[in-house]
Amino acid sequence: MLSFDHRSIKNLSVAILAIGALMLAGACTVRPLYEDTRTADGQGATEILSSIEVKPVKTRQALEVRNHLIFLLTGGAGQPAKPEMVLVLDVSSLTASAATVQIATDNEPSAGTVTMTAEYTLKDSISGETVSKGKRISIASYDKLRQEFATLRAVRDAENRAARELAERLRLAIVHDLETRGTR
Repeated sequence: MLSFDHRSIKNLSVAILAIGALMLAGACTVRPLYEDTRTADGQGATEILSSIEVKPVKTRQALEVRNHLIFLLTGGAGQPAKPEMVLVLDVSSLTASAATVQIATDNEPSAGTVTMTAEYTLKDSISGETVSKGKRISIASYDKLRQEFATLRAVRDAENRAARELAERLRLAIVHDLETRGTR
């Protein structure tokens, strides 16, 4: 008759779980975002991102997003002379009160938010084929003050903060899209 020692079964199950965890960790494909791996044609991530042209936009808020995004994609080098891909942005901005009921007195500031939304389409510049598309949102808050100019300036500063954050989110989204597509 066979007899089993409960401790040996427990040790065996712990060993099997440890081996399974190691196998899962080995299958992980997490890499550093700024890793400059080369594609089959020898291009690195930096070259691919700097070959993206960002199309002109119409509003001041969209221009803030576009300018920050161009800087993030090219490292400050400006638009590429011969772009491999074209990015089309549609940016909208909404300014609203942060609370539906303001409880502030005349001497206290109340809060507001700026919600900036960008829909993007990344296309191949030669074939016109859509490489990726998506939508990103950024929110920045500000204080509404009694002085009208101070409030206008606070709104403008919140729009600029939201634009910078939105540009960073767009860059991350583009890198992710290119990575999952296999371009990078």
